[in-house]
Amino acid sequence: MTAPALDRTSTAELYDAHVMKNYARAPLTLVRGRGAQVWDDAGNCYLDFTSGIAVSALGHCHPHWVASVQRQAGELIHISNLFRNPNQGELARRLVGYAGPGRVFFCNSGAEANEALIKLARLHGVEKSGGEEGRCYKIICAKNAFHGRTFGGMSATPQEKIQKGFRPLVPGFSFGELNNVQSFADLVDEQTAAIFVETIQGEGGINPCTPEFLVGLRRLCDQHNLLLLLDEVQCGIGRTGRFFSYEHAGVTPDAIGMAKGLGGGFPIGAVWVHERHAELFHPGNHGTTFGGTPLACAAALAVLDVIERDGLLEKVRCNSAGWAAELRRLAVDFPAQVLGVRGQGFLVGVQLSSDPAPYLAALRERGLLAPSAGGQVVRLLPPLNVSPDELAQSVEIFRAVLAAKA
Repeated sequence: MTAPALDRTSTAELYDAHVMKNYARAPLTLVRGRGAQVWDDAGNCYLDFTSGIAVSALGHCHPHWVASVQRQAGELIHISNLFRNPNQGELARRLVGYAGPGRVFFCNSGAEANEALIKLARLHGVEKSGGEEGRCYKIICAKNAFHGRTFGGMSATPQEKIQKGFRPLVPGFSFGELNNVQSFADLVDEQTAAIFVETIQGEGGINPCTPEFLVGLRRLCDQHNLLLLLDEVQCGIGRTGRFFSYEHAGVTPDAIGMAKGLGGGFPIGAVWVHERHAELFHPGNHGTTFGGTPLACAAALAVLDVIERDGLLEKVRCNSAGWAAELRRLAVDFPAQVLGVRGQGFLVGVQLSSDPAPYLAALRERGLLAPSAGGQVVRLLPPLNVSPDELAQSVEIFRAVLAAKA
């Protein structure tokens, strides 16, 4: 089945005339998707390894997900958080099953989830100070981090391109070296309330925390009564072969921010807070109009259904191993262009020796869509249910691009 042709020029003109120019978009108009494939308005098919930037965990238009969202849209869409809805309670129960004893707050995005984590740290600081505000409020983050574009998120993101033009930012943030526990320990003082890191830095270039580093941060937080806050917005919800990426290290955080893949394409964010700290939020000090609607939670429940029913965590672990080995072979065969491959599961970065933009364009011309990440990295984010053949195809396309540029 071929999608009806659209006027590609008119779409481009609409964007040029009416859409804010805060994105450097590819010259591509996508109109249809199925599984790991998408089609543009000219009928061309692409292997989509952007997954909506780690959002489309089940690929495009998974039948169970579509049916669940359609059914819920015909029953009840929005009621606000002034009332209960069955889907929100059930989704909270299932997320607690993955994360451990605690409670869940629902919002609409990763930025909102991370903002809630920052507010949780402030509330912990007040409790730690015996009820005094402003005495214990500092948060230690990692260099090269990305936690969103709200004022709290920007302040936790030490990147000039993110912060420029928006200063003064929220005070109280300092930054240690990723995978260097001592650099974090050196920043702890009596005003410190929390440590906040991405388990795998996404936008910063696909930089994983080592298990030893996470264990060391947990120990440091325990020693100084700090919260260990983990941003799993991009690396969570099965992307690394475990439901949460931190599980590979065997640690237990105090709170987790999640979003992206949780909704499978529908906007939803969530924060899990360990039962030790779940009472820090109380009526009036945080909220949301749209968070946890029946429709958003139906979408997320459908994602969990498929992950569990189809054994996708095991499939990610199995299928990613050979794929990663073939990607690493590119660094051996094209050492002048590929400096290395890092990441875990289906969150992988190919480190290039030069600007990735020409490579992304060449990949796109050959039928593979992928985003970039910081530090001259091509990011590869296939859906969790991608097939082995599609994974092999992605390597073949990447190899062809490298060979053409050699």
